[in-house]
Amino acid sequence: MHPAPSVIIFTTFSGIGFGLLFWLGLDPSPPTGTIGFTFFFIAFALAVGGLISSTFHLGRPERAWRALTQWRTSWLSREGICAIAALMIMGLHAIVYIFLGIQIALLGWIGALLSLATVYTTSMIYAQLATIPRWNTTLTSVLFLCLSVAGGALLSGRVKVALAFLCVAGATQIIWWKRGDNAFKNSGSNLGTATALGFIGTVRSVAHPHTAPNYLMREFIFLVGRKHAQKLRIISFALMIILPIVLLVTPFSHISVVLAILSHLIGVAVSRWLFFAEAEHTVGLYYGMR
Repeated sequence: MHPAPSVIIFTTFSGIGFGLLFWLGLDPSPPTGTIGFTFFFIAFALAVGGLISSTFHLGRPERAWRALTQWRTSWLSREGICAIAALMIMGLHAIVYIFLGIQIALLGWIGALLSLATVYTTSMIYAQLATIPRWNTTLTSVLFLCLSVAGGALLSGRVKVALAFLCVAGATQIIWWKRGDNAFKNSGSNLGTATALGFIGTVRSVAHPHTAPNYLMREFIFLVGRKHAQKLRIISFALMIILPIVLLVTPFSHISVVLAILSHLIGVAVSRWLFFAEAEHTVGLYYGMR
């Protein structure tokens, strides 16, 4: 698929933002005063900023609110509802704790669970799509959740927890890539199934269905060279997993933690670009692009 910058920003920033909210909600003694305000501000800025950026990919952004009405069938709608609920609960939790000095543990736990639910519903927008075999796996949700929790732990200063989840996320990412490389081939989709003419015999394309690019070709067909993809995988994995781990196991310093966070954020962004760029949509078969 075409890797739109707004969607990359959304999946990267909102994931780590809700991951930070998750840890702030679970914390039995979250930071207070200016430090506490800063942590909550960063979490809300990332989460809300990511959500807002996602609307830029819509043809009519002002109608984004209508997506909330389709919660029975749409994971996008469920994501919006979970996000709003998580932000409201965690916002109330932050106000009561920071400004009134009252900690309501149940409120934090509910907000933490809703934050994770938001990340899960985001992942299901992609994992449910049988038309994109690379995404259509439970591992997609596991990867999103692991990266969110790891990023949130990094931002909140939980070094040991961050190290553990970075290792799990790294292993999940490698398995996801390995599985994804053969997912389209193993799905059984071909030009015959794409055109529904396979029952006649072997189907081959002799001309493109359209003489000029159209919406489907722009949005769902993006070709990235295998060599470039492999290089970007190495770069993303190094920045997202390896460098943060190296920085975290060195003697503690605020500079190393900041560098680990920035490295992880950039690495996740590169990984998200590949997530969309390598996605082979079955519609590409109809246009002779797969």
